[in-house]
Amino acid sequence: MRKTKIICTLGPATDDKNVLRGLMLAGMDVARVNFSHGSHEEHQVRIDTVKELREELGLPVALLLDTKGPEIRTLDFPKPVDLVDGQKYILTTEDVPGDNTRCGITFKNLPNEVFPGTRILIDDGLVELRVDEATNTEVFCTVMNGGRINKHKGINIPGVNLSLPFLSEQDKSDIAFGVEQDFDMIAASFVRCADDIISLRSELEKNGNHDMQVISKIESTGGVENIDDIIRVSDGIMVARGDLGVEVPMEEVPVLQKEIISKVFAAGKLAITATQMLDSMIQHPRPTRAEATDVANAVYDGTSAIMLSGETAAGKYPVEAVKTMARIAERTERSIDYTRRFRTSTWTEKSDVTSAISHATCTTAHDLGAAAIMTVTKSGRTARTISKYRPACPIISGTTSRKVWYQMNLSWGVIPIMVDEKKNTDELFDHVVNIARKQGLVKDGDLTVITAGVPLGISGTTNLVKVQLVGDVLVTGAGISLGSICSNLCVCKNQAELAQNFHTGDIIVVPSTSNDIMKYMRKASGIITEEQGMNSHAAIVGLSLNKPVIVGAENATKILRSGVTVTLDSDRGIVYNGVEKAPVTAKK
Repeated sequence: MRKTKIICTLGPATDDKNVLRGLMLAGMDVARVNFSHGSHEEHQVRIDTVKELREELGLPVALLLDTKGPEIRTLDFPKPVDLVDGQKYILTTEDVPGDNTRCGITFKNLPNEVFPGTRILIDDGLVELRVDEATNTEVFCTVMNGGRINKHKGINIPGVNLSLPFLSEQDKSDIAFGVEQDFDMIAASFVRCADDIISLRSELEKNGNHDMQVISKIESTGGVENIDDIIRVSDGIMVARGDLGVEVPMEEVPVLQKEIISKVFAAGKLAITATQMLDSMIQHPRPTRAEATDVANAVYDGTSAIMLSGETAAGKYPVEAVKTMARIAERTERSIDYTRRFRTSTWTEKSDVTSAISHATCTTAHDLGAAAIMTVTKSGRTARTISKYRPACPIISGTTSRKVWYQMNLSWGVIPIMVDEKKNTDELFDHVVNIARKQGLVKDGDLTVITAGVPLGISGTTNLVKVQLVGDVLVTGAGISLGSICSNLCVCKNQAELAQNFHTGDIIVVPSTSNDIMKYMRKASGIITEEQGMNSHAAIVGLSLNKPVIVGAENATKILRSGVTVTLDSDRGIVYNGVEKAPVTAKK
């Protein structure tokens, strides 16, 4: 099961319903709607299709609104234009069609905020202009680095603190639309300080929203300088490497990526790595080796999610891009010893109960080689806190809220499931385990570690850890000669029944053993007796023959039935229905 989540940007390439269905089936966990492009009417169609398909497929695909933010973009071009080094070019505040002499821009005050010598970068720095002079409406430039420009391309001005408001009127309109459409999370573009996020949260509250998660996009020097405060007021951070790589020296980007992810990781928040991860797949069916390595490195860094932008929004191979990203992430995760990472990490412990219990849950899961950690959460906080510790096993998190179901799908390692409300913890735990088993997430015989809060239904009260076996435990006793085997039962009351019914390889179930049945014991795959005692005959024979044995299994000959296939697990002294899953061994 892949732990690192995948965000896909919607666009013209995903407007075909079959393509969008393919993205979901290929591994898309979150659908990103980029409000830098398109109208509300266009977005509405895509949002409705996501909602329809996630309902059809039963998948918790979350919706992410990405704001336009305080950015500058080019206006319309009838067709792309190629600029050459040394030519003169004009940026104007007038709404004119772009050509090879000038183009319109979205920020009307730009001419008053630049000066001769200012660098202006277009389309993530692919084109560079130098300001010669400016009037009230026009900026006269020389092309320093030529290239192709087109409509709606981003403009960056490194080193200039522009007076752009963090939330434009367009942003406010988009936020109101997003609340109306019940988006699960919002990514705020060009966050410069904590106050930007506080103003965004106020705008959400003004529109009646109290539960949309807020992701801060770090793509400017201000965002980098104020990262600690921004993390504190955000639910997650996106390292938006496109604009960031224009605002800061290129060689700083990989260093900042690792530093920011590490800080976000430590804070228990969501970390997203974005921009140009498989960029060549916009045009080609296979990524470059460098791109594959880039995705893998983000996974090694511990990022919560990796994001596709143009690859899915406008690329020729959107489904293939998701499949490729999923394969790279899964292969990389298999190479990571998460148990060792957990044991050797130095955690900055918090004094709250949820963090302490979540850490203890992960420790217990690793010590026991658990197949899964299970939790029940009202707000998603418990699942996110457990996710912070990056356990080796999946985190299966049940919730009664569809909103939380969607939101948890962005958390690293978390598999969200919908559950019903129950009156007490025992009923709730059994219910969660049964749903996970029905969905194929765990199997009979799996050991799970469950955590939740008591009393039930109150957010932030995580205070309980329980170890629970999946499936029907038939009998229990004391295990001898540790190990586990799966075979058919041969239940007998005496030697005569054993002689008549035993087949080589059966698990013998008898009240007690003696030397009279030694020839059958040698051919048995395991032995279960009602007689107790570590020095009983069956125990001694089990040790000498190195066979799995359980002694002291009360009423075993009455409860168990011949011919039934069971798993005898002498490590834990239990017998349960069904065939054993391949054992999970705790790494030391």
